Amino acid sequence: QVQLVESGGGLVQAGGSLRLSCAASGRTFSNYAMGWFRQAPGKEREFVATINWSGDNTDYADSVKDRFTISRDNAKNTVYLQMNSLKPEDTAVYYCAASYDGQIAWRSSNFGSWGQGTQVTVSS
Repeated sequence: QVQLVESGGGLVQAGGSLRLSCAASGRTFSNYAMGWFRQAPGKEREFVATINWSGDNTDYADSVKDRFTISRDNAKNTVYLQMNSLKPEDTAVYYCAASYDGQIAWRSSNFGSWGQGTQVTVSS
């Protein structure tokens, strides 16, 4: 089992930036891929970004491509989500998740451990 703790959320104006962090403990961090998901009020949780175990393979939802960057530091057991050019529609609770293996994944069912989430609010 992996324990995940997100941080870095907050209130930002449209066009601004935030960097989310997710600290992991438990299983060996470099053994598994990581993902970021988000859930807006009244909507289903959706995929945002994923990164493989080594950090050299990533993928993004079309809605955030070219604005968000996922990265990881295996020495610090931490995954990051750099969010630039934020839009009001990015407002949501953001969750990090740990996959069952080392390859990138997109479905919630591929991730076995989840953090409690951090709120991101983008004002217009």
